[in-house]
Amino acid sequence: MKISSRKLNIFLLFKLPAAYFTGVRSKYLDNEKCIVTVKHRWINQNPFRSMFWAVQGMAAELTTGALVMQKIRESGKKISMLVANNNASFSKKATGRITFECIEGSKIDVAINTAIQTGEGQTVWLNAKGINNEGVEVSNFNFEWTLKVKS
Repeated sequence: MKISSRKLNIFLLFKLPAAYFTGVRSKYLDNEKCIVTVKHRWINQNPFRSMFWAVQGMAAELTTGALVMQKIRESGKKISMLVANNNASFSKKATGRITFECIEGSKIDVAINTAIQTGEGQTVWLNAKGINNEGVEVSNFNFEWTLKVKS
């Protein structure tokens, strides 16, 4: 069964309620790309009247993580996934609707195939940029995912 945006949003409600209640929502997911949005609201703001950095981080991580989850499911193997490292930069106040997009599905394919072939854990860095309504980048997140085939 394929992971869809709708199923991902239901998953958020039950498994990641902090993301769900702060407004993080999956909008699109295919083999190469995932799009997640979050709107600046009272519940997710910081004292400076913009979106709290951690809410942006949840949306960005979901963008990359949903792609990894989908690719693992497609592989038919039992593979563990974990964020080992991350970094972020913020270039503008995040107000309005922020859209995060990761378009690096092919990098995940390479890492999963290598993990399956070698039996060794692999890492892959995935990027998600946060773009506001005006098309301006407000944040840029990188996540290092570790992938290991379970025995």
